Amino acid sequence: MLLLTTRLVKRLTLILALSIGCGAGLAAVLGCWVLNRPGLRPGETPGAGITEGHIAFLLRDGRIYNASRAAQKILAGLRFEDAGWDQVRARLAPAFPDLPAQAPDRTLHLHAVDLPETRLTIQPEADFLRIELTGRPPTAAEMVLFLLQSAELDMLRVAMASIPSPFWESDATGWVIWANAAYQDLSERAGSEALETPLFDLVLPEASETSRVRVSVRSNQPDAPAWYEVTTRNTNATWLHHAVDIDAVVRAETAQRNFVQTLTKTFAHLPIGLAIFDRDRQLALFNPALIDLTSLPANFLSGRPNLLSFFDHMRENRMMPEPKNYTGWREQMAELVAAASDDRYSETWSLPSGLTYKITGRPHPDGAIAFLIEDISAEISLTRRFRAEMELSQSVLDAIEDAVAVFSHLGVLTYCNAAYRELWKTDPDSAFAEMTVLDATRHWQMACEPNPIWADLREFALESQDRAAWGAELMLKTGQSMECRVEPLVGGATVVCFSGAAPRTIPKVQNLHLSTEG
Repeated sequence: MLLLTTRLVKRLTLILALSIGCGAGLAAVLGCWVLNRPGLRPGETPGAGITEGHIAFLLRDGRIYNASRAAQKILAGLRFEDAGWDQVRARLAPAFPDLPAQAPDRTLHLHAVDLPETRLTIQPEADFLRIELTGRPPTAAEMVLFLLQSAELDMLRVAMASIPSPFWESDATGWVIWANAAYQDLSERAGSEALETPLFDLVLPEASETSRVRVSVRSNQPDAPAWYEVTTRNTNATWLHHAVDIDAVVRAETAQRNFVQTLTKTFAHLPIGLAIFDRDRQLALFNPALIDLTSLPANFLSGRPNLLSFFDHMRENRMMPEPKNYTGWREQMAELVAAASDDRYSETWSLPSGLTYKITGRPHPDGAIAFLIEDISAEISLTRRFRAEMELSQSVLDAIEDAVAVFSHLGVLTYCNAAYRELWKTDPDSAFAEMTVLDATRHWQMACEPNPIWADLREFALESQDRAAWGAELMLKTGQSMECRVEPLVGGATVVCFSGAAPRTIPKVQNLHLSTEG
């Protein structure tokens, strides 16, 4: 604790009067109790009228020049060499709240709160200010109360010393009147030259207000804690402060801001639109691609709209499928949010403009939801063109009368035409497993008379180099003969054609009459 060795009177005037509520007048009563205790401050020139038994001291130019021993007990904790009017006023204000903010230039008489017999006299004398406290001696009941409160004061001292957070009392200028052990330890670690020097740059609140601010400690030590949350409360003419170390919280918030900034810079270059809604379903983060894909204005997105308003504006801009009715659309949005929260929302939107969007919903920590909007129009168009080309290629193959089978470089049957399916009475597309060249040649071999070409054909289909087209005659078990031609294709593929067998049955159109009019 800060200079608590002989602080009975001071603590009763301050802590007991403020914290316990027994009244600031007790300070005056106890002052009168020490009224008749002898002793002057040694080594000082006594002021006029300051004798043994008086509670009096002299103040000049921010310094206490002389004080009786009884006054020293009330002023315990103040450094006489730099204790000005503000410090003295803060010490006496709990018992005498009418003390002026500035040192008076004329004689002033004040009475203690609830104790009119106790009087404080402030009298200018030459260059000095004489301050004297007088009153009646305490009664036996007051002495017993004093002893009980002294015991409680000891308990409060132990409690305050054990608090791990800095706790201190200051005057209106920030000058520290009292501080606990945690504050002293922080002051030493911060390298403060004087304990009374404020560690924090605080703006004191109004008399009836309690403030809570974040402030960094004034430190010349790199390893001292940097940030605290300080709660300040006014108590008459002094202020009580309680600081909680939030350095770890500030570092976490700084790291989070840096992380969000990094994500923002990263997302700014993504072609996929990103919209993250917080747990209250308000837009918390978006990237520039979202503006391009949704045609929503930047000022609207910056205003943090809620999720329903966001999709409602998309619907008005015709950037999502038009619902059949508004009530159904609201229900659809509720289902969308529920599905995104469970990580099972993924849909493809075909817009009236011809664009195709893929919308994916993903849950995020703390109840947030992220939506990814991707323009897959080019991909869909490419897929459709590829599918159309495949259908066209299949139609061309089906129009050929020869039976055609195409094998990949791995020997897997990839294409066959209608003539092939009709000739060999098989449909590879309907089979569960892939048909390989081995499966196909076995099937062909079973339908033909013995021929040594099957092993060569299998080997040819699985080779990738030094391949040349060749052919052979085959005889079906039905007695029909046909020619088998084997040719290499690009990429290691192989095409096998069967010709000369019974032609396919093609429906003919009868009674077709063509006429021309001249």
